[in-house]
Amino acid sequence: MDDKLTIMLIEDDPEACGKIINEIAQNESFAIVGVTNNSERAMQCIKDMQPDCAVLDMDCAGSGESLEFLKKLKKAGAAPHPYTLAICDGENKPCCDAARENGADFILDKNRNGFSAKSVADFLCITMTVISSRRERTVKTTASPPEKLDEKRLLRRITGELDKVGISSKCVGYRYLTEAIAIIMKQPVQHVCRIIGKNYGKTENSVERAMQNAINRAWASTDKRELAANYTARIKSAKGVPTITEFVFHYAQKLNNEF
Repeated sequence: MDDKLTIMLIEDDPEACGKIINEIAQNESFAIVGVTNNSERAMQCIKDMQPDCAVLDMDCAGSGESLEFLKKLKKAGAAPHPYTLAICDGENKPCCDAARENGADFILDKNRNGFSAKSVADFLCITMTVISSRRERTVKTTASPPEKLDEKRLLRRITGELDKVGISSKCVGYRYLTEAIAIIMKQPVQHVCRIIGKNYGKTENSVERAMQNAINRAWASTDKRELAANYTARIKSAKGVPTITEFVFHYAQKLNNEF
């Protein structure tokens, strides 16, 4: 991850979000470490993942979660401070002014001719050296965290992803899913439910039921836009709900790209 430009995306339109993610993912020099439509979650991502760059789509009214994020970031004086790329309607002066006044490093006009999701990825390519230099300056002045915190950071990231899609921390399946993702990240194994069952003195079937029930309840109760923004893997099941295998391997692969 050290040689990649890490990026967090704040976007409340699932379709636009998917397009930007797809364009960024085509460049091996980039790694997306967080996607959200919520300013609080964005701030938590800044704390946990310390991304090099935050890409935020500003609301046309000059308000919304992206602006709230900029305000929170400015107030917190977060260090390291990510490079902030605000996507605005260039003809909407209040929106652009709000972004500038709250510390956006650059404003990309989405109203100009030829603008598309690829324009975002192209801009990041052009400014990669500038953004990376900020990271290098930060590394020189910031103490490295102890290695023993890596495990805690990993578990915090896993549970953060489960929270985003509405997996309830009160259900037993939440704990099992967290452990399953951590296990698969370290070494892809078969019968992960059996391994977890032995750890907790439960049968393989009971662990499997608890995990699938947790996923099913989340997909039945969480806002569809939230799910689309935060769970970007293809769901093959005709029921429109990820299987345990799909869910666990999706997050294991996603987070392995970060650690």
